[in-house]
Amino acid sequence: MNPKINRALYGGFVALGLYYLLVQRDPGTAIAQLGIALVFDPFNPDQPWGKRPRWQKIWLYTHLAVMALIFGMWMGTNDAANAAKDAKQGFFDGWNGN
Repeated sequence: MNPKINRALYGGFVALGLYYLLVQRDPGTAIAQLGIALVFDPFNPDQPWGKRPRWQKIWLYTHLAVMALIFGMWMGTNDAANAAKDAKQGFFDGWNGN
């Protein structure tokens, strides 16, 4: 794929992820958008990982770390007791055909 298109798609998905995180307050969708952004390598995708400059590796690792941080904070703020109760109720609703 064309590197200019990759950069544009990467930037668009990062912007969309930030929009969902900061404006919509939806971390699940934000993580998905940021993850999709990583598919579109903003640098030269034909260059092997071992031959990339260190700053490009740091950039991509930082992007991945920010995603992990958002995911961890999102999971940490969910109420685990209610999630387990909802999962149990959903199981029985499905089992009983509700």
